[in-house]
Amino acid sequence: MRDALVAAAFQLFLERGYEQTTVDDIVALAGVGRRSFFRYFPSKEDVVFPDHERCLADMTAYLADSAGDDEPVQRVCDAARLVLRMYAENPTFSVQRYRLTKKVPGLRAYELSVVWRYERALAEYLRARFAGRRDGTLQADVIAAAVVAAHNNALRSWLRSDGQGDASATVDHALGYVQSAFGTSPAPLPDEQPEDVVVIVSRRDAPLWRVVQEIESALGRG
Repeated sequence: MRDALVAAAFQLFLERGYEQTTVDDIVALAGVGRRSFFRYFPSKEDVVFPDHERCLADMTAYLADSAGDDEPVQRVCDAARLVLRMYAENPTFSVQRYRLTKKVPGLRAYELSVVWRYERALAEYLRARFAGRRDGTLQADVIAAAVVAAHNNALRSWLRSDGQGDASATVDHALGYVQSAFGTSPAPLPDEQPEDVVVIVSRRDAPLWRVVQEIESALGRG
């Protein structure tokens, strides 16, 4: 029933336009009554975003299930990937919704309110993890905003391409910047190789040529 209502709504939105479509039009096409519509969706706007409540609940549960030794920035980046997975499950629908939202200011405002709820969930988790830090609340809010900004930038790039390409790789690349900037154990940015670090122990009075020789040997160049 829920899926049928969403399918009917988007068919009408594409044919008539969002503003010209009423709830009565949607239920008539779906073959159900108004009561059935409002059992699933509080408003017409909600039928455009039928999966966000579930995704937000999944994100909140994922963060709550975090262990104490989980790296917090990594955890919130992984939580943001749950949102990507939701979009990637149905690229055609996601692209249609993106196009519709761009055209309707009211839907854009609704979407921004949803994004803010995701950001708040990330920030609340980080605030709890950073409770003992100086400026912990500030750090939590800045990192949460950075995660959302990086995720959304990559997601919209994928949506603008009509859902072509590897969405996961695009988002991973963007979130890599957040982890490199704020993670306690920064990961190398995508497509970048970590630098080799070589530690040589040598006598203080060893000649320079001997030190160079030891370095070359350690690097496999000898």
